[in-house]
Amino acid sequence: MLKHRRALAWLLALACIAGAVVALFDIETPLRPFLISLFLLVVPGAAVVGLLRDRDPLAALSVGAAASLVLNVLLAQAMLLFGAWSPRAGVATVAVLGGFMYVLRVLYRGKSIQTEQGARAR
Repeated sequence: MLKHRRALAWLLALACIAGAVVALFDIETPLRPFLISLFLLVVPGAAVVGLLRDRDPLAALSVGAAASLVLNVLLAQAMLLFGAWSPRAGVATVAVLGGFMYVLRVLYRGKSIQTEQGARAR
C-alpha cells in the first residue's frame, strides 16, 4: 500500500512540474489545460497540508483544498486590480509561494526534531 501511495505522489509531482513547465515555456499540448489546472490546484494545497502535520487527514485535505482555491483567487484578483494579468506570472508566483511553504515545512520539522532530541537528552 505504501509503495502505491509513493508512486501516486511521484506521479502527481511530475504532472505538476510538467504543468509549470508547459505554462512557463508556453508549450502547446492537448494536455495543457489539465496540467496547468492540476499544478495550480495541487501545489498550494499540498504545501499547506505539509504544514498541518499531526492533524486529522480529512481536515488537513479540506484546509489544503480551501487554501489552494483562496490563494489562486486572491492572486488573480491582485493581478487584475493592478492591471498586471499574466498567466505565466501567476504560475511563477504559485510556484514561489509553494516553494516558500515547503521551506517553512522543512524548517518546522527540523525544529521539532531538535526539540524532541533535546527533550530526550534531559
